[in-house]
Amino acid sequence: MCVKMPALCQPVTFAMNAASPLDAYQQAIDQQGFAPDAAQLNAAQRLQECFLALHEGKHRLPIKGVYLWGPVGRGKTWLMDRFYESLSVPARRQHFHHFMRWVHMRLFQLTGTANPLQALARELSKDVRVLCFDELFVNDIGDAIILGSLLQVMFQEGVVLVCTSNQPPEQLYANGHNRERFAPAIVAINRCMAVVAVDGGEDHRLHPGQLHQRYWVSQSGSASVLDGVFEQLNAGQPSSSEAIVVGHRSLNVVRHSDKVLWCRYADLCEQPLAAMDFIDLCDRFSTILLSEVPPLSAKQREGKIARGTEDAVEQVTAGDRELPQLSVHDDGVRRFIALVDECYDRRVPLYVEAGVSLEALYTEGYLAFAFRRTLSRLQEMQLERFAVR
Repeated sequence: MCVKMPALCQPVTFAMNAASPLDAYQQAIDQQGFAPDAAQLNAAQRLQECFLALHEGKHRLPIKGVYLWGPVGRGKTWLMDRFYESLSVPARRQHFHHFMRWVHMRLFQLTGTANPLQALARELSKDVRVLCFDELFVNDIGDAIILGSLLQVMFQEGVVLVCTSNQPPEQLYANGHNRERFAPAIVAINRCMAVVAVDGGEDHRLHPGQLHQRYWVSQSGSASVLDGVFEQLNAGQPSSSEAIVVGHRSLNVVRHSDKVLWCRYADLCEQPLAAMDFIDLCDRFSTILLSEVPPLSAKQREGKIARGTEDAVEQVTAGDRELPQLSVHDDGVRRFIALVDECYDRRVPLYVEAGVSLEALYTEGYLAFAFRRTLSRLQEMQLERFAVR
């Protein structure tokens, strides 16, 4: 049963008769040509331990989850998915953005409830035994404050968490405002999860495969290459240049049909859209085209919070605090990262026309670490296999 929000719930799954995590990894080496990787093997063994504990019949004893972290393209998501497919206990696999979207909306529904986070965690524990997160990455203060308490109560209610991340727990929300509010989440992760580095030296997303170009550098004075791409993808279906409604906002488009959306970067990434808006777009369209993407690098700017802030006539002491040194483009870059993440997770091909090459798109700025994952995902999108579901 879903947790009172059928529009947002992901299906709870049971046994699929899949191989155990360790068996699946060994089969990939023996039958699918995977190269042996010591870091992946270690991760598969930790997932195997969690799998066995969950299936011993002692379903409500404390069981450690697994936190897989490491650079992009090291196989973390593949390993987690094999674990998820092997389970015969109620489980849900979600992108972290989707989960937090549900959390915020459920907390709003629980307004007036005593201990709403406890109530939410109790509901979740009745619905699932295991929750699998892909791409745990925290950069929003609202998410950080909620997670500081939510992870603790989830673990107390017996929910087993298995997740992937590009960062070790100690680096999550590292330079975030009021980071001390997030610190209890780090303590809970280290106490209730096996933290496993998956840091082999090779980005497996870049293995050779049949190319399918989905990124172009625009040519001055030439028509957009995406015009022909749109026509080919749309296959003669009716299209329009009328704006569409996303959430409560009107989104200007170049063209759209029932299945294909073409937008300019300024309209899609420099407007106040959120991750849930990109979720909605991937629900509605099977392919997204993005043109007029400018060079996104820029020098970081200093940002400070003054020692005191004025609240009416009373001064509130704030202390000296540093803000992230965002560049002039970084608000848009955050949205671009969220768009690529959603398209990648949903296998929605993203066709991009930009002013510079893919490797030169973002080379300097506060978001350089986060953009490494985006670059790796965009590179994988240039392969035919990306759109094979």
